[in-house]
This record gives sequence, structure tokens and C-alpha cells, in this order.
Amino acid sequence: MEIYLVECSEEHWEFVRSLRNDIRVIDGFIENIHISQEMQYQYMKKNSDNYRIAIKLGKQVGYVGVIENDIRICTHPDFQGQGVAKFMLNEVMKIWPNAFGKIKINNIDSLKLFESCGFSTKYNILTKD
Repeated sequence: MEIYLVECSEEHWEFVRSLRNDIRVIDGFIENIHISQEMQYQYMKKNSDNYRIAIKLGKQVGYVGVIENDIRICTHPDFQGQGVAKFMLNEVMKIWPNAFGKIKINNIDSLKLFESCGFSTKYNILTKD
């Protein structure tokens, strides 16, 4: 299983947007908003240097980004459970060793992922819905 990361050039921006908007993963994100092509273009124009794309068997299978040391990570549902997210998280920590993850308390899969990579809970932030 060869997985590797590439820089998030413009050819990958639509993959990130489409995966971020995918109904199968959207509940895992803190903000559940639909991202338009224009929103994505403006965001990536500013932040794409802080993102990496996971490639497996020549296909884009996930992305990881670090903005202000906050990790954003997502694996395409067709490739979940194959070690992609763990690989991305471990690799991104080599680039941004002080990065951290903000994870919704009910996102058990992400909590397990971060813990399996050596992260521990430091804060619980409570909000009123």
C-alpha cells in the first residue's frame, strides 16, 4: 500500500472542495457549510501551501491541512479504514510539529485517529447550540 503526499496545487482544489462537501463526511467538521467553487478558489489561493493531498494507486484519497496550527483532515469514504488518515496525520506532524486538532466530541473516529498518533486531550470547549 503505497501512499504519499503531494503539495496542494490548483489541480487538487476541486477534490478538496468536493470531499469537504461530501454528505458522508460533512458531519465530522466543526462547521457544516456548503463550499462553493468561488469560496474554495479564494480560500485555496490564500491557504493551499498549507495543504497536502494523499495519493494512493494514482488517486487522490484524502487531504490534510494546517491553518494557524489547526489540523484539517479528511479521507475519501472509499478509502477509510485503510490507514490513509493515520499516514497523513503522522506525515503532516513532520512538517508542522506544533499542530493540534480541534475535534467535535461526538466524532469518535477522529478522536481515535488523533489518539493513535500520540495526541491527548488538553481542552474541552463547550458551546451552546
